[in-house]
Amino acid sequence: MVTSKRPLARYASLANYAELTRSLGGDPQRLLRAAGLDPRGMAVQDRWVPAAAVNDLLERTAQVTGRDDLGLRLAELRRLSHLGPLSLVLREEPDVRSALEILIRHERMYNEALHTRLGVSDGVATLRVELDLDRPAPDRQAVDLAVGVLYGLLRELLGRDWSPLSVSFGHPPPRHADTARRMFGGALHFDADLNGIRLYERDLDRPTATADPQLRMYTRRLLDGEPGSGREATGRIRELVDLLLPTGRCSADQVARSLGVDRRTVHRWLAAEGTTFTELVDDVRAGLARHLVAGRRYSFTEIAEILAFSSPSNFSRWFRGRFDTTPRAWRRTAGDDR
Repeated sequence: MVTSKRPLARYASLANYAELTRSLGGDPQRLLRAAGLDPRGMAVQDRWVPAAAVNDLLERTAQVTGRDDLGLRLAELRRLSHLGPLSLVLREEPDVRSALEILIRHERMYNEALHTRLGVSDGVATLRVELDLDRPAPDRQAVDLAVGVLYGLLRELLGRDWSPLSVSFGHPPPRHADTARRMFGGALHFDADLNGIRLYERDLDRPTATADPQLRMYTRRLLDGEPGSGREATGRIRELVDLLLPTGRCSADQVARSLGVDRRTVHRWLAAEGTTFTELVDDVRAGLARHLVAGRRYSFTEIAEILAFSSPSNFSRWFRGRFDTTPRAWRRTAGDDR
């Protein structure tokens, strides 16, 4: 099987992208395709794609639309809820410090290229944002988006009356600086020594404005790895396998990271349902193979890539062993049945 070390991001990282791009006079579908992304995938927010492709898309869109504040304008549209299940957990943490610790610990659940670090010194807390892509590339828009989203999350957790000590960017000011000034006011700094946010340490210990103690135990289960039943856990794992197969990153370790648990927990959940990770992956792959081979949209070479086989011949051998026929014969039979 093909393996890849490229960092991945979920399509959810592009929430509101299509609507904003159209409002700026751009064609989101054409731009997505130019960046090597499938426009149809935008409807599947949990689907994994290369983080470098998302970064390239943002840079390309900023150039085409002439808006070098694109990342910040996307950040303005984000809400805590765009983090999916993680948002429920963050919303119910008792204080900002614990919410940030969970956000940092589980950020790989939605973007593997994003690294947020929290440091405290002399009563000042610093949240530093870094991007680790698989190759050097301009990343201004992605950095602006990440810092802007982090700022918005802090305002949701601390309340709209909160303001930071500084919001800093390592790059020069944009031509369209009005968006940044509107968002951050006098706390804004460019050509700074970091991309990130500084705030008083005491703000970390403030209660979150969104917390509901009665819901906290329920929401923590989402990340503590204790779903309501073995069947529920298996369903969550199966969904991730379905999403990860085309990326070449479908491993027990990757699934565990996406769920915020360790590999042993994944194996324990599956064992409780009488199956293994290998068996589940094979079942998911078989279901996808039946669907893709019966249709005529993709060539067998493309199907082999989608199902993460290293070559079409390996896919054909696996298919024959699984279904006792060749992909070509299966497709021919499926066509005769229509």
